[in-house]
Amino acid sequence: MPTTIEIIRRKRDGRELDPSDIAALVAGYTRGDIPDYQMAAWLMAVFLRGLTTAETRALTEAMLYSGAVVDFSHLPIAKVDKHSTGGVGDKTSPALASIVAAAGVAVPMISGRGLGHTGGTLDKLEAIPGFRTDLSLAVFRRQVADIGAALIGQTPEIAPADKKLYALRDVTGTVESIPLITASIMSKKLAEGIDALVLDVKFGSGAFMKSRAAAQMLADALTSTGEAMGKRVTALLTDMNQPLGRAVGNALEIIEVQQLLRGEPVAPSFQNLTLDLAAHMLMLAGRVETIADGRRLAQDTLSSGAALAKWQAIIAAQGGDPRVAEDDHRLPKAAHEAVVRAPQAGRIAAMDTEAIGMAAVILGAGRLTLDAVINPAVGFHMEVALGDHVVAGDALVRVYYDDVTQLPEVIRRLRTAITIKAD
Repeated sequence: MPTTIEIIRRKRDGRELDPSDIAALVAGYTRGDIPDYQMAAWLMAVFLRGLTTAETRALTEAMLYSGAVVDFSHLPIAKVDKHSTGGVGDKTSPALASIVAAAGVAVPMISGRGLGHTGGTLDKLEAIPGFRTDLSLAVFRRQVADIGAALIGQTPEIAPADKKLYALRDVTGTVESIPLITASIMSKKLAEGIDALVLDVKFGSGAFMKSRAAAQMLADALTSTGEAMGKRVTALLTDMNQPLGRAVGNALEIIEVQQLLRGEPVAPSFQNLTLDLAAHMLMLAGRVETIADGRRLAQDTLSSGAALAKWQAIIAAQGGDPRVAEDDHRLPKAAHEAVVRAPQAGRIAAMDTEAIGMAAVILGAGRLTLDAVINPAVGFHMEVALGDHVVAGDALVRVYYDDVTQLPEVIRRLRTAITIKAD
């Protein structure tokens, strides 16, 4: 067995590592036998030299088996999840869990919190009074078996190597590495005990991958790694050059989710992406043979009320008040409202979606520091979308806020984030 320094040198020099070397490295670091400075050196070597498909698979497996792997083999139905690489206003997870579970597929979801300018599923769910995302793995297993879906945060038992490695990557400039991103995502997702996974890989101004080409590279890496580990995986590349849907902010996004589940009108971008992702999940689960059939089945769960009923069951099972599903007034509401208006006539030509996300963070909808407390009530309602025509004075963004001291900076950022081109 080579020493740690030999493993570092081999990757530094661009040589391919044996899977057993990667497994030993991850295990040693997780136990605390390998110090941060040596693991940081290896991460930088990977960042600069990359990993082969076989190495990425080995790293994923080592991280996956550093902790518990949920076993749902006793359930007679398919187990499918969705993972998004993150965006602004991306609220599909609660809707998908409800729709796909209502169609007879198990949906075990282990989700994350907001990161940088992007929102987090757990933060949105916790806008519902009483909703718990800190369930144990035992409760998680039982809930998926009983009602078909559960949405929780990463527990200490799930991929502990990933938690430790991510913290080190965050402070060593090695986050933006496709093999490291791939192993991080897939180790957590495969620990859920799923049979199949649909990936929503974002590109554009509000995504971590700004170009479609970079998003495609990540999608290919994620898909090939999942398939190499015996899972059915498909990836959709989706646009994040504007917020998804109209709502940005935790309670506001839950309201938009519930409007969809109740069959009320919502932004086409949100409805279409949700139905597309649901269709792919249903097809991977074997419930339908085509994407078109999957969309129809997903739409049927909305039209019949089955998806809304499933959402209420999820809320109740996780400690929330299921009455919020039909009464949005039971969710937190900001005290004040302001409107950002168009300074001129023209067409909405571009949006700096990352800047919009950061404005929401400054407003209190996200975290500027790890220990910051999120205000679930605050956020935005986007009154325009790309391509819309406006006249001077038209509403661009409706701002819901509590702390007036943050408002001027938030409005300034929103104004500069939206580009209007004269007709």
